[in-house]
Amino acid sequence: MDRRDVRPELRTRGVHVGEAGHLNSHQRDTLAQIFRHPLGHNIEWHSVISLLNAIGTVQETHKGHTLVTIGEETETFDPARHKDIDADQLTNLRRFLRKAGYAPGEIPA
Repeated sequence: MDRRDVRPELRTRGVHVGEAGHLNSHQRDTLAQIFRHPLGHNIEWHSVISLLNAIGTVQETHKGHTLVTIGEETETFDPARHKDIDADQLTNLRRFLRKAGYAPGEIPA
């Protein structure tokens, strides 16, 4: 893909981070839930991992943490203790996705 074909809002520090168009409907719904206001309280951890696998690289560390890389951005998450992620995890996930170029205004329809 030619760099001129990449929409500027999908670049993070000059690196193309992908397009939401390659996500399946479940992953797009999860992404929308993450940025929905007020905070969603029923976002399942396995749905978050599916989304993160689709837009980046996900690895489990030897300590059981989840290491996620999207473009040049890397973040470590503690897996959810329950089925759903909590408010702190959601806040950290929003911040990480914004830094990686997946904020709502930066996602193509």
